[in-house]
Amino acid sequence: MVINNYLDANEPASSEARLSRMHFHDNQRKVDYVLAYHYRKRGAHLGHGSPGHSLAVISNGETGKERHGGGPGDIELGPLDALEEERREQRDEFEHNLMAAGLELEKDLESKSQGSVFVRIHAPWQVLAREAEFLKIKVPTKKMYEIKAGGSIAKKFSAILQTLSSPLQPRVPEHSNNRMKNLSYPFSREKMYLYNIQEKDAFFDNATRSRIVHEILKRTACSRANNTMGINSLIANNIYEAAYPLHDGEYDSPGDDMNDRKLLYQEWARYGVFYKFQPIDLIRKYFGEKIGLYFAWLGLYTSFLIPSSVIGVIVFLYGCATIEEDIPSKEMCDHQNAFTMCPLCDKSCDYWNLSSACGTARASHLFDNPATVFFSIFMALWATMFLENWKRLQMRLGYFWDLTGIEEEEERSQEHSRPEYETKVREKLLKESGKSAVQKLEANSPEDDEDDEDKLTWKDRFPGYLMNSVSILFMIALTFSIVFGVIVYRITTAAALSLNKATRSNVRVTVTATAVIINLVVILILDEIYGAVAKWLTKIEVPKTEQTFEERLILKAFLLKFVNAYSPIFYVAFFKGRFVGRPGSYVYVFDGYRMEECAPGGCLMELCIQLSIIMLGKQLIQNNIFEIGVPKLKKLFRKLKDETEPGESDPDHSKRPEQWDLDYSLEPYTGLTPEYMEMIIQFGFVTLFVASFPLAPVFALLNNVIEVRLDAKKFVTELRRPDAVRTKDIGIWFDILSGIGKFSVIINAFVIAVTSDFIPRLVYQYSYSHNGTLHGFVNHTLSFFNVSQLKEGTQPENSQFDQEVQFCRFKDYREPPWAPNPYEFSKQYWSVLSARLAFVIIFQNLVMFLSVLVDWMIPDIPTDISDQIKKEKSLLVDFFLKEEHEKVKLADEPAQRSQGGGNRSRRSRAASSAPSGRSQPGSIASSGSQHTNV
Repeated sequence: MVINNYLDANEPASSEARLSRMHFHDNQRKVDYVLAYHYRKRGAHLGHGSPGHSLAVISNGETGKERHGGGPGDIELGPLDALEEERREQRDEFEHNLMAAGLELEKDLESKSQGSVFVRIHAPWQVLAREAEFLKIKVPTKKMYEIKAGGSIAKKFSAILQTLSSPLQPRVPEHSNNRMKNLSYPFSREKMYLYNIQEKDAFFDNATRSRIVHEILKRTACSRANNTMGINSLIANNIYEAAYPLHDGEYDSPGDDMNDRKLLYQEWARYGVFYKFQPIDLIRKYFGEKIGLYFAWLGLYTSFLIPSSVIGVIVFLYGCATIEEDIPSKEMCDHQNAFTMCPLCDKSCDYWNLSSACGTARASHLFDNPATVFFSIFMALWATMFLENWKRLQMRLGYFWDLTGIEEEEERSQEHSRPEYETKVREKLLKESGKSAVQKLEANSPEDDEDDEDKLTWKDRFPGYLMNSVSILFMIALTFSIVFGVIVYRITTAAALSLNKATRSNVRVTVTATAVIINLVVILILDEIYGAVAKWLTKIEVPKTEQTFEERLILKAFLLKFVNAYSPIFYVAFFKGRFVGRPGSYVYVFDGYRMEECAPGGCLMELCIQLSIIMLGKQLIQNNIFEIGVPKLKKLFRKLKDETEPGESDPDHSKRPEQWDLDYSLEPYTGLTPEYMEMIIQFGFVTLFVASFPLAPVFALLNNVIEVRLDAKKFVTELRRPDAVRTKDIGIWFDILSGIGKFSVIINAFVIAVTSDFIPRLVYQYSYSHNGTLHGFVNHTLSFFNVSQLKEGTQPENSQFDQEVQFCRFKDYREPPWAPNPYEFSKQYWSVLSARLAFVIIFQNLVMFLSVLVDWMIPDIPTDISDQIKKEKSLLVDFFLKEEHEKVKLADEPAQRSQGGGNRSRRSRAASSAPSGRSQPGSIASSGSQHTNV
């Protein structure tokens, strides 16, 4: 039974003890972890003047005075009281089991009728040493060695870079000298002599201590709670509200006292230091390897956006500089050589001159020029180089952070079953016949759950898999339906605006702008819905471990959000204007409403507008306003809830709040999936359709400069401290990035070949032009139609055109009305189509070959890191042998002294009984022989 030692609040406590907010009441034991729960006593209001038992200290083997039970306000147990009593018993048992595991606990006394209680947990040295050995935590040894920077040229170049970048470096103390590195080895209690343990309380840093305690919390069972395993199950069952490690003090505390959190805030989590590099080592030390790798990846991605942004701006400026030299746009803007175009809709639309679309044609040249083709090739190679450099940086960080030795078995040993999985297994066992309920519960004991075998068969999971498949297909169909709904909106709005003379001139701009805004709003709403749906679908699959749950959640969320974000863009790029038909034989969506056509300059300009508005809108609204505004609203709501919550006033409210109180008021950490997902979708915008929007990397760079500091501020100031998770890579996200990089090659090939006019211009220039220029290209792309063949009822009503129209033009490669096969596809159509397909094949294979070549030329593991890893293994062996020799030598010294004393006594006795001339040499020889034998 857990014994509470209630300390009377009237007993004076030392001022020194109250100055520390990171330790127990004794100011000796450090708080490594905190459990929080809300209680409601069955007693009535105890009143503000109840005698002050303020603290209950629970520690191993300690006895003390027990709190007097009962009181004038006690009432009979009701249903809620019975539930609260059951939860209290479960908490008592769980805390008793934690103590049995060696942890020491301290918690406040439940002195009010209801309130929150914080259970502070301290891990003593014996527990830390035991768990560090079990978890194979690598710790630095006494041995240090120098890291060679390479040849003299490399050293000089590195020194120059260091000098030039010194203003950009954060002012943080280097926790590990870049030139010197400690040999690291998994902690072992039998090899304590290997480590430089000067002070046991400071040997493991705070992140490692909390990680060790969290591992104990995850595997500690509670039989009263249906044999549930771990703190996550108890939180899921509302027995505890939260479990979290403490931050290292306040980030905005006045004074010169410095802690890692305050240092991170000053040098990393403020917008004023946006130009500085990130202190990745300090981030890893404070938050753990998993979060450290995320910010290292985000930093590398942001830095790689700089060259792509520069090239993108150059491509855009090239389009601006050559816009006056673009012959097709000049021909379209020529009012003297005007082309009479066929009506854009039935009845209400009149014939129109192509020169009225001059502005659209000129703007299209900014993004539809030969430079965009080379930029697409560059971006495909850029994506490959980014991924290769990330693999190299990942290996480098793995070497400096001692992640190179993490094995799959070690990672699996740290995985525990999820509460939902345990509940499902328990329900399955209870349904099986031939066992009593008690036997079935015993069969599901924690000892039997240690194996890796999945206790749920495919039959158990089939309903979940079926629901997943149906739901995902339904969500994708819903996305396509909404895209089709926006198409119908564009068609009907265009037809309605064409009826009014005042709005007829701005129909295309109005329809495009409003439709894109509708698409953006729908995407933002569906993003939130799909995120919740993906989580629900993953839960009904009942994955066994958190890692499996996270991977499946990521795949579902990425699939749904990818379809949601890119469906409108894919429609404009590859489908809009492809199924229009021709004058006299149009394709109708509804009666009287034709399928929409591309603008005279092509769909590329509209694709650019669609891409830019959706990308910028998502970044501005979803990534920044939501990330800043939603946490502040949640914090305000929680504050208002706490203020309006009934209960006695806290007499200690005026005192300085403890660190666990401050951290409890912060938002809980929910994982890195939203952060990664946001950047992955942005990576798709930057790579997939970059041929239509060369400025995408620029806007992504501007967003990421803010995003790095926004995420940093969120982690340092707004979230509870996450548990330190040790991992050697970014997991499934790398595979998604690699897939997007390969997919982008195909998409950009089709954008250039199908959406832009690049291929038709090449075909005309080298096959049909009389002088090898683009003069006459616009006339070449326009077909003739005899207006007398328009269907009855579709002719323009009250045509205001200046002259009588006999033939109108429309954009397509078709035979003229006077040809033997009028309006059939012409030879030019098949020539352009074959050229487009050939370009896709050549472009795709060329870029893929260059990507493979770049991949082959850049080794995944840097040469210097590979050499240092080999050197470290050799040094580790030598260090082991030396330390073992020193250990044996130290162990043998007492034996030698004992042997030496025995020899001296024997020599003195021999000297007294033997002749002096012979005894002394003999005794010396004997002594030397004895030492040699030892």
